[in-house]
Amino acid sequence: MNVAIVGASGAVGQEFLRVLEEGNFPVDKLRLFGSSRSAGRSVEWCGMTYVIEELTPDPDLFEGVDVAFVSAGAGVSKQYADIITRHGALMIDNSSAFRMDDDVPLVVPEVNGEDAFNTPRRIIANPNCTTIQMVVALKAINDISPIRRVHVATYQAASGAGATAMFELQEQHRQIAAGEEAKVEKFVDQLAYNVIPHIDTFQDNGYTREEMKMHFETKKIMHAPNLEVSATCVRVPVLRAHSEAIWVETEDEISVEMARKAFAEGEGLVLEDRIEPLGYPMPLRCAGLDPVYVGRVRKDLANPKGLAFWTVSDQIKKGAALNAVQIARYVFKV
Repeated sequence: MNVAIVGASGAVGQEFLRVLEEGNFPVDKLRLFGSSRSAGRSVEWCGMTYVIEELTPDPDLFEGVDVAFVSAGAGVSKQYADIITRHGALMIDNSSAFRMDDDVPLVVPEVNGEDAFNTPRRIIANPNCTTIQMVVALKAINDISPIRRVHVATYQAASGAGATAMFELQEQHRQIAAGEEAKVEKFVDQLAYNVIPHIDTFQDNGYTREEMKMHFETKKIMHAPNLEVSATCVRVPVLRAHSEAIWVETEDEISVEMARKAFAEGEGLVLEDRIEPLGYPMPLRCAGLDPVYVGRVRKDLANPKGLAFWTVSDQIKKGAALNAVQIARYVFKV
């Protein structure tokens, strides 16, 4: 297959390269694209050297490309979508640009893979990272009994804000240890030794845009317009891998044993649920790994039809690059 990566120099772009190599994705020709700032840089991949090309409005720029993985921001995605898909390339977009468009499927292969075959615009949207890991876990429960309500509190790593955010967190710890003032540039406040209950911009209803993404995207992916979803998204001083505390209410009561069995057998899930210290998933141990990890499974004491559980997944991997590559594998059967 002829593969293109747009935004190749970014954190997710680099993760695309690692995921393609780790999974032996069948690449015949690889093309890397970036802004004028990154154009001309050399990138080593699978023993070969590639030069990042500048993304330009040339209408034939993507001629011959089978699939383009795009992670350069919503503005770039909207500006170049017609050029990317002009000659038939499938655009798998990691931004929020098209996620809620009716004619663009929003896909997590373990949950709604069949939606990926309905692409009138040759665009498939990759969901938000927090939504991806949550719906993989929700699918296992929903298959037993339809879910009515979801409440979720996220604990999101610096990686969710990009490579510069990860660097800022590391630098803040170094600065504080050296007795210096911690510099704040990427986040609204110091992240080291702190948590920030604010991700993305505030909306009129008091929720942030990140929280509303989880609300709307979950409904679309699970084909459940009446599903009630409420989120609180928090940035925590973790370098990589997001965690989520999730509460669900189902139509029928589900026992803890039934839930554990569903999680243990669920596609893309790993159950780590021992009632002992370290018997649960944590971001430090899950960083760089593929699955969504589930633990702390228990009954909701406030709701007889409720369950509570904890998930952890690598935001850059399953929350971005890996999910997109899995979509391509699903569509092209490779």
